Amino acid sequence: MRKNNYEDSEHLTHLIQLIRKLRAPDGCPWDGQQKKKDIGKYILEEAYEVIDALEHTDPQSLKEELGDLLFQIIFIAEICSEEDLFSLGDVMEAIQQKMIRRHPHVFGNRKVNSVQDVKDNWQQIKNHERKKRNHEESIFASVPLSLPALKRAQKITSIASTHGFDWNHAGGVLKKLKEELREFDHATRKGSVDNIEEELGDILLTVVNVSRFFSVDAETALSKTTEKFLRRFSYVTGQLASLGITPAEATLAQMDTLWNEAKTKDLK
Repeated sequence: MRKNNYEDSEHLTHLIQLIRKLRAPDGCPWDGQQKKKDIGKYILEEAYEVIDALEHTDPQSLKEELGDLLFQIIFIAEICSEEDLFSLGDVMEAIQQKMIRRHPHVFGNRKVNSVQDVKDNWQQIKNHERKKRNHEESIFASVPLSLPALKRAQKITSIASTHGFDWNHAGGVLKKLKEELREFDHATRKGSVDNIEEELGDILLTVVNVSRFFSVDAETALSKTTEKFLRRFSYVTGQLASLGITPAEATLAQMDTLWNEAKTKDLK
């Protein structure tokens, strides 16, 4: 059941008070000594756990993971408030104003005819905001260095696309992928590790572009496939264990047969 605004506000106040208690001199020594940069790594971990919870159907798990992420966000805001930088209220006001600016079709007079129009408007407004920040010299300055490589690559190539640097259609990027695979094959024949690394990087970046053309998030796609691999490999090891065999003792043929069984059972 949806709670009213008063209840939400009350819970938020209690959470802020809890964090202040943890940070107080008579609170938790560990929480009290944390700095903004210390919390950054936890933000990333909690965000990935939220993404994982979204893939499942357990609302209790999602609620818990959202709480963990919210805690870290408020924790950082509280540190910033202690340093007289800004408050949590400032953060909420800033994001509210940003969302109003970026939805002129809802809060203004801008007319849109499609979802693509909304996305184009969003990017146009974002580019305008970026130009107003004198310290940002690069069009890619808004992309954090700390992002996972796939996520960062997709954001950077997406920005480049909005500035006209892109293929005209998916066929062009698929052709590029074949070209990069040929170059990688040539590099492996030469045997230079540095060259192999470079060509493999080119393949990965091109695959990211393929993902973007087909509106697929590369990071999410790889995460899902990794989880699928783990589930199928778990089936393989479980079946081997029932036979009294460890993976190290099994032959590749045995494991391959069990892997195909896992695929047949559609263990996704």
